[in-house]
Amino acid sequence: MSRIPVPAIEQVPAVSQTLLAGVKSRLGTVPNMYRIIAHSPVALEAFLGFYRALDKGDVDQLTRERIALAVAEANGSDYCLSAQTHRVRKGAMLDDAEITANRSGASNDIKADAAVRFATKVARERGQVSEADVETMKRAGYSDAAIVEVIANVAINVFANMINEALKTDIDFPRIAARKVA
Repeated sequence: MSRIPVPAIEQVPAVSQTLLAGVKSRLGTVPNMYRIIAHSPVALEAFLGFYRALDKGDVDQLTRERIALAVAEANGSDYCLSAQTHRVRKGAMLDDAEITANRSGASNDIKADAAVRFATKVARERGQVSEADVETMKRAGYSDAAIVEVIANVAINVFANMINEALKTDIDFPRIAARKVA
């Protein structure tokens, strides 16, 4: 059970209700994570704004989806792993082999593999990457802007992971358990 209530849309502040209407329009539903964040209109606006901004960046949508899977696994976030897996399967964005690779911190796509490996290291090592890690990204064809955006994608996913882990958000998708790191 969630540590704070998963509110009905009518129970959150009016500003959050408006923002959640946009989530519903985009996703067809309002997942529990968004409802939990909606307790704070400021946090919800920041979260949604960050995602919208990243949608306009140099890193393509499928790479962002792969990063979300890898970061959720790295952080042990069952909620985000369940939600993200459901999302990419339902949208036929990634197949099961790619999802498995992403959860392992890799990709079957050569260019995306560099980004997913880099993102996983950023998440696991809390940003402590090497010059060689950055150079690997550049050799894979990522611009300086794209490297910054990969890190930004890690950051927004870490926020989602931490919200859901700290507050134990009720999972409203088919459950996928993160592998526990020893």
